[in-house]
Amino acid sequence: MLREIVLLTGAQEGPHLTDFLRKHNSELTITHAQTRDELTLALHPSRPGIRLIGFCTSVVVPSALLAACECQAYNFHPGPPTHPGRHPASFAIYEGAARFGATAHEMLPKVDSGSIVGVEWFDMPAQPRLSQLEGLTFDAAVRLFSRLGPALATSGSPLASSDTAWSGRKSTQRDFDAMCRIPPDIAAPELERRLRAFADGLPGALSLTLHGHRFRLDDQKNM
Repeated sequence: MLREIVLLTGAQEGPHLTDFLRKHNSELTITHAQTRDELTLALHPSRPGIRLIGFCTSVVVPSALLAACECQAYNFHPGPPTHPGRHPASFAIYEGAARFGATAHEMLPKVDSGSIVGVEWFDMPAQPRLSQLEGLTFDAAVRLFSRLGPALATSGSPLASSDTAWSGRKSTQRDFDAMCRIPPDIAAPELERRLRAFADGLPGALSLTLHGHRFRLDDQKNM
């Protein structure tokens, strides 16, 4: 039986998601954690009836903590099944994806590999920029949470898996960092593409190394 939820998410999201879950189960104990250390404290000591929910978090949950969740652990990933891994919005823009979205899935020790229990899709806008797409993705994740939240708050049983499977290459922080390093001979169209995908809303993300000196792009007024 579900007795407690540990909610792993940011400072702004935590109170709103907590209120939503309590509307569906007023008897539920909910603990909000933002970091791995806070999560470790929230799950100790081990006790029955706990479910972990991650929402748009960058924290990688180790297998020992996942094992402490008797009522399964689920994550809301800010990207669709076609874009697992880190910074999915950036790579979707760079690759010219036609659709994007948010994915709810079972947490496993291997990141973005568990059974998918829900997806919220939307069409990509024309010439999307990173800050714009991340806003649309957050809204999609909220809609997905609204759909699945009642069951997550009231039943200790596992959510039903969908027929959707993960696909595409899993992006890493190293991949993102590599795309942020601009070669001196970069063509104008490629620079614009990287500005939209990797720098919009992130001053200083792109850098150029020239004659041993590293320069960062801080002024985005003309992006």
